[in-house]
Amino acid sequence: MDLIKALILGLIQGATEFVPVSSSGHLVLVPWLLNWPEPGLVFDTVVHWGTLAALLVVFWQDLWRLLRAWLTSVWSCIRRSGVVGGEVRTDARVAWWIIIGTVPAALLGWLFEEWFERLFATPSAAAGFLLLTAAILAASERWGRRNKTLEQMGPADALLIGLAQAAAIAPGISRSGATMGMGLARGLRRDVAARYSFLLSTPIIFGAGLFKLMDLFGAAEASGQLPTLIVGFLAAAASGYGCIRFLLRYLQRGRLYPFAIYCAVVGGVVLMFALLR
Repeated sequence: MDLIKALILGLIQGATEFVPVSSSGHLVLVPWLLNWPEPGLVFDTVVHWGTLAALLVVFWQDLWRLLRAWLTSVWSCIRRSGVVGGEVRTDARVAWWIIIGTVPAALLGWLFEEWFERLFATPSAAAGFLLLTAAILAASERWGRRNKTLEQMGPADALLIGLAQAAAIAPGISRSGATMGMGLARGLRRDVAARYSFLLSTPIIFGAGLFKLMDLFGAAEASGQLPTLIVGFLAAAASGYGCIRFLLRYLQRGRLYPFAIYCAVVGGVVLMFALLR
């Protein structure tokens, strides 16, 4: 892969990981439409870690606060005192919701890894799932109540949003779109649903990247791709950072309908193109 392709795919990965239009779907469809070779496992792993870097830069204070609160709650339970401050208790509860929400995707990805890999080789499936993402975004915007905060979330909210994240392993179903949509359906405000979606993605992106890295030990191809890997990583990190900042501001007032329309148009065009091919 040359540097230009690495730059384009890195920018696409970083942007679409957080904008609710499916990064996995775009990384399947763009090379297919342009007749580019598949990026490969090494490149895919590196650009995902680029998006993880963007998350850590934006949310490091939130993540550090949640981690400390979670450890405090665990230590409190061990000591059986159960006494923690109100703010710590709220942060610890959110940290537990993130853990609960991560479990479904981890289990589903582990149990059905080969089935999902076959889907990634099927552009028409990715296009069809983009249409499903459009329906999810439009429905959640239409019927969501949008009045709850993170402090008002419960275990049922965490589990259902986690199941939505698990479904997004399929290429074309946007992870951020599915989790934001389920958050809206459960009554979260748009900006709160977006923030929780980004926080929830941190452990799953880290875990998926770590899992892929285990497959890369001893891979000779990695050293020969170093320039393209660096370009892909930096492009994904930069575009991911910009899109996170954009969405956090946009979703304070903006709606998800534009992203639903985009997914519907792209999914429909690609399906027609696949039939013509």
